[in-house]
Amino acid sequence: MATIAFIGTGVMGRSMAGHLLAAGHTLHVHNRTPAKAQPLLDAGARWHATPGAAAAAADFVFTIVGFPQDVEATYFGPAGVIAAAKPGTVLVDMTTSSPGLARRIAGAAAAQGLVALDAPVTGGDVGAREARLSIMVGGDEAAFEKTRPLFEKMGKIVIRHGGPGAGQLCKLANQISIASVMMSWCEALTFARRAGLDPARVLESIGSGAAGSVAMSVLAPRALKGDFAPGFYVKHFLKDLRLALDTAAELKLDLPGTRQAQQLYDEVARRGGNDDGTQALFRLYAERG
Repeated sequence: MATIAFIGTGVMGRSMAGHLLAAGHTLHVHNRTPAKAQPLLDAGARWHATPGAAAAAADFVFTIVGFPQDVEATYFGPAGVIAAAKPGTVLVDMTTSSPGLARRIAGAAAAQGLVALDAPVTGGDVGAREARLSIMVGGDEAAFEKTRPLFEKMGKIVIRHGGPGAGQLCKLANQISIASVMMSWCEALTFARRAGLDPARVLESIGSGAAGSVAMSVLAPRALKGDFAPGFYVKHFLKDLRLALDTAAELKLDLPGTRQAQQLYDEVARRGGNDDGTQALFRLYAERG
């Protein structure tokens, strides 16, 4: 059994940490909003007031926070992880963040006798609850193998893609793909509604064929019911799209579909949808129509 610190117990992290706790591991937790950690504390986790205090108690440190600036503060702040963790600790950032920041964390960790992995996930709130996330990992291979049994408590697909930053690059590829998928089902169902069809019945007809996707099968039914509660926040998806476009620019690569998705989600955010789920894009199409 491992001693684990888990920092970030929001929509995703609370379920992910819960699987580790349920497996019998000792869990130390920190979250900016203590109330969001309460279910884990009720189940036996131990609370710490700072990321560093949680990290100091653990052999593995997992983080999943909101934005790259949150990652930076968590790792490099005065009460941060790198300054407090014991030599030999494995640090695992599961936030979708900058590949460059992942490489910087790995370098700073190594200088302190630590090892860092970047391991963003996909699968949304349902995948987190059901422990069937896809986990994309970058970093040292030996540290990856050491951490694999813990990854496998949270996800079904666990793949190392290369050195530091490689997990983040894979996750950005995932978000690039999702960006166009989200536009596609929103446009298809908006078209169906305007043409006089019942979009729910159209979804039933096309959702299991070549047009189908997880986004269509999970998010489209929510949108049709007017349920825009976040499984994955618009504000976080916008962050991911910006990271993808910035990285694409460094690679001298044009991604027109991703640029269009960013413009549409920027409008969702301007209309007050930052804290809605990504399926709120469908509402934008309806309001425009």
